[in-house]
Formats: sequence, C-alpha cells, structure tokens
Amino acid sequence: MPIVPVLLTYLAIFVAKIAHVSLGTVRIIFLTRGNSMQAAIIGFFEVIIYLLALGMVLTNLDQWTNILVYGLGFAAGNLVGSRIEEMIAVGYVHVHIVTIQNCGSLEQALRDEGYGVTTMPCYGREGAHSSLQVLLKRKELPAFLKLVDKYDPRAVISIFDTRKIMGGYFSRMKAK
Repeated sequence: MPIVPVLLTYLAIFVAKIAHVSLGTVRIIFLTRGNSMQAAIIGFFEVIIYLLALGMVLTNLDQWTNILVYGLGFAAGNLVGSRIEEMIAVGYVHVHIVTIQNCGSLEQALRDEGYGVTTMPCYGREGAHSSLQVLLKRKELPAFLKLVDKYDPRAVISIFDTRKIMGGYFSRMKAK
C-alpha cells in the first residue's frame, strides 16, 4: 500500500479523534453551566466526527497502527479540550479568600475594581483573619488572582464553580 494514503488516514483519524474529544469536553462544560442548547449543537457535530473516526478504524481492524493513532488522538484531544475550556472560560466562580495580611486594603481594592465582597471574621492557628467571599466571571479569574496576590500573597484561596447567580450586588454590576 502506498505510504501517502496510509499517512493521510493516520492524520485523519488523529485529527478527528482530537476534534471529537475536544468537542466532548466543551459540550460537558456547557451542560454543567446550564447551556443545554449550545451543548446539543456541539453534541451533534461531536457524534458525527466520532462515527467518522471510528469508521476509519473499524473498516481496517487488521491495521493495529490505526488503533494506536486513535488512542493517541484521544489522549491529545483531552489536552486540547482542556486548553479550549481554559480559553473560553464559560460561567462564574465563587472565590473564598482567607486573608493573612492586608485584609482592609485587599477588600477595598476588590471593591474599587467593582467586585461585590462579603467579609466575615474568622480565626485560625495564627489568630484572627478575614474570610472574603466574591462571585465573578471565570474570564476575570486570572486578573482577580493577581490582584489578591498583590495585596496578600499568603492568602488561602478556594475557587468553586458556580452554576447560577440570582440577586445580590453581582446582578447589578456593570459589564466591563
């Protein structure tokens, strides 16, 4: 068998599998964020690509290299899908910050940037701290974390995905 068609088959299987797994990752993200229509549209294309890639492998099961390329495409698709997910950053997060230093300065800086901040006193091994609760868009998270680090590099930060936000200061914030 000529080498060019074989290499093109490998490439087609590999790229199709990357596309299939990446779309699956993005589809699941949209589903968990409550965007079912976008998830359905993505799922439509995902399953077509899946069937095309699988068909190329199943019609040539005697070619173990096709199976290997299919597996490699699956692994690469996970990496690509996770990068895409980071880039589109759909949805909201709830950030919980336990301050170690500069609580007042951090709280004011966050408010100056337009974030709604709920503050509560808390106590740990080193004594009194503050617990700050902030809701924000996932796309804003990198800049937000830099701001927190600027005021309190030792802060303890927990980040939670948030499916839906109703009421509060967040709902009144101006879109930037």
